[in-house]
Amino acid sequence: MATIIDGKAISMQIKDECKEKVAKLKSEGKSVALAVIQVGEDPASSVYVNNKKKACEYIGAESLSYHLPEETSEEELLELIDKLNKDEKVNGILVQLPVPKHINEDLIIRSIDPDKDVDGFHPINVGRLSIGEKGFVSCTPAGIIELLKRSGVEIAGKECVVIGRSNIVGKPMSMLMLRENATVTICHSRTKDLKEVTKRADILIVAIGKPKMIDASYVKEGAVVIDVGIHRPDPDSKKLCGDVDYDSVEPVASLITPVPGGVGPMTIAMLMSNLVNG
Repeated sequence: MATIIDGKAISMQIKDECKEKVAKLKSEGKSVALAVIQVGEDPASSVYVNNKKKACEYIGAESLSYHLPEETSEEELLELIDKLNKDEKVNGILVQLPVPKHINEDLIIRSIDPDKDVDGFHPINVGRLSIGEKGFVSCTPAGIIELLKRSGVEIAGKECVVIGRSNIVGKPMSMLMLRENATVTICHSRTKDLKEVTKRADILIVAIGKPKMIDASYVKEGAVVIDVGIHRPDPDSKKLCGDVDYDSVEPVASLITPVPGGVGPMTIAMLMSNLVNG
């Protein structure tokens, strides 16, 4: 029976550490401010933006919110980002994705000053990660590293398999695990004999985007299983699930993250950490 990794508790530890750091910075006369830009009325985006505001409030950082109408032009958005890039009081800038279709998402990400890019999406920060330089790291993979370390998981020398190769989770996750001296394999939709590969993993990180796809037959006895997915399998149900079939895998794993309450809370905690420690 697996030990459950409590993402809520670990994320709270990180936010409390950020709170102390903000108080110290304020005592030195330094401000900490996050600018969040949302374009349009995407309901999920509104929830995420609200959660980010609450987290800023909790740690004592200032939250600057810019809620722009759906019809905002690309040029207007770029002008706002340029203004925030130049504002010395602003430590972090993030544009809540997705943006409306008439706006080039890649151009927007590239327009944020890499030293204020607390989401860690700018190509310069991605490059810094790949060559081992200091820079902002995408919040979900950074949060997974904290979950592992604070749960006493030894990463160095372990066989790690990452399922998924997205720019937001899979690729940065694999680079972070390499940085921690794991031996890393990345699997994806074209991987042959997926089960054969995943059953070698001491640490299995699943970010595949398919509800309950990974069951016990993919998992080595005693593996640490990290589930990045979040799905509502039944539109009428409030119950959430991940990419891992929790009930099947939990008896086989040594440690496992639940959904919800595992990886999810870590993303905003690491956003606060990036803001405060950047």
